[in-house]
Amino acid sequence: MEDKKPNVFKKFTQEHAEIWKFIKFSIAGALSNIPEFLTQLILVYLVFKCADDPQAKGTQIAYYCSTFVGYGVAYILNRKITFHADANPILSTILYVIMVIFTIWAKGYVGPWCSSITNEYLPSVIAPTAATILGMLIPTIWTYPCNRFIIHRKKKKVEE
Repeated sequence: MEDKKPNVFKKFTQEHAEIWKFIKFSIAGALSNIPEFLTQLILVYLVFKCADDPQAKGTQIAYYCSTFVGYGVAYILNRKITFHADANPILSTILYVIMVIFTIWAKGYVGPWCSSITNEYLPSVIAPTAATILGMLIPTIWTYPCNRFIIHRKKKKVEE
């Protein structure tokens, strides 16, 4: 006997395809933090052994390497799972690198701005956390549209 109930999840993902893509994009970003964080820990504590000195050269190298790993994982997850992109992978990678460089540069300005706003209007106990969350969310204003419409385009029509 077949179940005649409509699949609620499938119906939601079909009726709200763009929202579903944004949810998957957010999950991919969150999942990419795991290898990024692990890379950071391995480099800081095991490779460079610079946990005691945040000014050490190894700390900076660990940051850039782990950031590279995190963005790389996010790129692959979004290309393959979120957007099912089939645009030229070399062009997509170049565009992604440009977006990442811009995002890292912009976060250098967004972070202090978020801190000044949250420090002014929120209690000092939660201001740093709120600034960090804002600093993470603001880049989504450009990273989602860039990933969705420029970097991870879908060229071929899927035959039904």
